[in-house]
Amino acid sequence: MNDRDWLRLACELARLCPPSPAAFSVGAVVVAADGTELARGHSREGGDPHVHAEEAALAKIAAGDPRLPGATVYSSLEPCSVRRSRPRTCTRLIIGSGIRRVVLAWREPVLLADCHGVEELTAAGVTVLELPELADLAREPNAHL
Repeated sequence: MNDRDWLRLACELARLCPPSPAAFSVGAVVVAADGTELARGHSREGGDPHVHAEEAALAKIAAGDPRLPGATVYSSLEPCSVRRSRPRTCTRLIIGSGIRRVVLAWREPVLLADCHGVEELTAAGVTVLELPELADLAREPNAHL
């Protein structure tokens, strides 16, 4: 699979999220450099109203997994840089994991928070690729907001 295929999967995972009037529905997939899927997640997975997609996916991978520095996080929405419900944002979790590449479909609109995830990731040396042609697919499960 290529970047578009993995990102399309992340966007489809967002449809699994229970709708929330105060949070985006997001899907994420972590893929090793060799194309092996390491983990996937979605917002509010497992009934936790505060879990974010990237957080859910990263929690399924052992800390220090040697594949992480070469892995890519595919996220339907820009990883959060502002968060009230947890001590670490998704950008901090990604940076802390050692992952050096993120592909996203949609930049977070200023609706719930003033997100600067792309800038924070880039400043930490993470390569960020935005595929805006998939943004409509990422927006669909968020029509309720």
